[in-house]
Amino acid sequence: MEKKIFTKNDSGFVCKNCGFEVQPLGYSSRNHCPNCLHSLHVDVNPGDRANECGGIMEPITAEVDSKKGYIIVHKCKKCGAISRNRSAHLAKVQPDDIKKLIALTAKH
Repeated sequence: MEKKIFTKNDSGFVCKNCGFEVQPLGYSSRNHCPNCLHSLHVDVNPGDRANECGGIMEPITAEVDSKKGYIIVHKCKKCGAISRNRSAHLAKVQPDDIKKLIALTAKH
């Protein structure tokens, strides 16, 4: 089994999908917009920003994990890659939009 290497990269950014100014989480890598839940296809391994694709990752569904909470499933609009990312719906700084997370679970 391949082990993923995690690089903490907790910088803020402006969402390429909706223009929202996203602040750092303060404890982990922020990898998607808490407003629209979109991400960018920029990582090979979490936080490394080594992927050259750069496409917008659209949230296509969300799953509920009893230990990890909501897991957002993204699909790249440019290359079609699928990734799974833990939500930050309990974050103290700009938590993920819980109503949008719940709506995504209905698509699961």
